[in-house]
Amino acid sequence: MVPSRLRPLIAETAELASRFEAAGHRLYLVGGVVRDAILGRLHDGADLDFTTDARPEETEQLVSGLADAVWTQGKRFGTIGLRLGTRTVEITTHRSEAYEPGSRKPEVLFADAIEADLSRRDFTVNSMALSLPALRLIDPFEGARDLAAGRLRTALAPEESFSDDPLRMLRAARFIAGYALEPDPALVEAVTAMRARLDIVSDERIRDELDKLMVVPRPGAGLWFLVRTGLAEEFLPELPALAVEQDPIHRHKDVLAHTIAVIENTSPDRLLRLAALFHDVGKPKTRSFGPEGAVSFHHHEVVGARMTRDRMRALRYSAEDIETVSRLVELHLRFHTYRMGWTDSAVRRYVRDAGPLLGQLNELTRCDCTTRNAAKARALSRRMDELEARITELQELEELKSIRPDLDGNAIMTRLGIRPGPDVGAALSFLLELRLEEGPLGEEEAGRRLDTWWRDRRSALG
Repeated sequence: MVPSRLRPLIAETAELASRFEAAGHRLYLVGGVVRDAILGRLHDGADLDFTTDARPEETEQLVSGLADAVWTQGKRFGTIGLRLGTRTVEITTHRSEAYEPGSRKPEVLFADAIEADLSRRDFTVNSMALSLPALRLIDPFEGARDLAAGRLRTALAPEESFSDDPLRMLRAARFIAGYALEPDPALVEAVTAMRARLDIVSDERIRDELDKLMVVPRPGAGLWFLVRTGLAEEFLPELPALAVEQDPIHRHKDVLAHTIAVIENTSPDRLLRLAALFHDVGKPKTRSFGPEGAVSFHHHEVVGARMTRDRMRALRYSAEDIETVSRLVELHLRFHTYRMGWTDSAVRRYVRDAGPLLGQLNELTRCDCTTRNAAKARALSRRMDELEARITELQELEELKSIRPDLDGNAIMTRLGIRPGPDVGAALSFLLELRLEEGPLGEEEAGRRLDTWWRDRRSALG
C-alpha cells in the first residue's frame, strides 16, 4: 500500500514517470523519502531521489524540455540533477560502488536491476524503493519491518557494507540517534572491528557526516555509539578522552556524560552544537588536584579553544566555522567570572567580547548547567535572566552591539596633531576602555580625557 503522504509527490512527478515508461525504462522513488513517508515524517519541499535502469545520457534526454533546469556535474557517477518547479530532483542510474583497498574514492559501476542498486545502499531502512507509475513497494531487505521494530541493520553483511564504504560506520550513529533505532549486534561488532578503515574516507566526508549527526534533535545515542565502538578514536579522539575525567562540579562521573548532556540541552544549531561538543575538551590537559583530592581545570577554556581549532582544521572546517566554535569554547566560562553582580562595565565587556555570538554564548552557558541540584540550577538561571535583562536595558540606552570609542582615528589625529601610527592605536584603546567602564561620554568630554592622557603619555615617554 502506498503511504498517503506520497500521493501528492506521485501526482507531481507523473509526467516524469510516464516519459521513462514510454521509453522502455523503469523509474523508482528511492531512499529517504520512502523511509520518512512510511514513518509519517515526510516534510514539505523534500528533495526527491530516483533511480532508473536508464543510463545518464538517456536520462538527460528524457528530462529535456520538462525540467526547469538541468545540471550534469554528477553525470560520470550516474546522476542527473534537475529542478521541477520548486523541487530539486536527482535521478541516478542503478549502480554499485565500493572502495578498493587503500583508495579514498569509490569505484562506480552501473547496474540494470533495482535489487542490485538497493543492495549497495547502507541500511535496510534506506534500501526501499517505490516503482513508478506502478506504485509497488520494493523492499528486498525488509526495511519496513526494521523500521517498525526500531532496528538498524545493513542491507548486506555489515563487514561487506562497511568495507564498500567505511563512512557508513559513522552514518550509523546518525540513524541510531535520528530515528531511535537499536543497532543490530552484528553491526556493532563489525564497527568495533573495522573502525580503522575509516582512515581511507576523506576528512570532508567525515566532517559532513558529523555535522548531520550534530543537528538531529537528540544526538546523544549516536555519540555514545561512536565512543563505545571506538569509532570516535579514529576522527575525534578528544571525545572519548573525556570519559576518564572526573567532574565534581557538575556531579557527573565523567566529563563525557556532561558533554553529551549539554549537547542535547542546546537547540539543533550546527555551530552551537559543535561548541557544546568541544567546550570541555581542554579538561584532560588541565586537570589538577588540590587539598583533599579536589579536582580543578584551570584555564581549560583557553586550552580547549586551541584544541578545538586544531581538530576542526584537521576535519577541514571553514575558517569562519573554526573561529565561531573556538570563540564560543573560549568564552563559555565568561559568565561565571562575574560572581559579584553585573555592573554596567561588566555587561559592556561581556557584550563586546561575545560580539555577534551573544545569543549562542548565552544559550551555551545556560545549557552547560546539568547539575541535579535544583537550587543551583535555579540560581544560575536567575543570574542569566538578570544578565539578559541588563543587556536589554543597556542596549536601549547605549547601542551595545556597536560599542566603539567616542572619537574615531581621524578625530584623534586632528585633536592631537599626530600622524597614523602606534600612538593612534594607543589612543583608541584608551578611549575604548573609557567607553566600556563609563559608557558614552560624548565627543567633548572624551576629547578632554584624551588631552590629559596624551599629556601624561608624552611626559612619561620624556
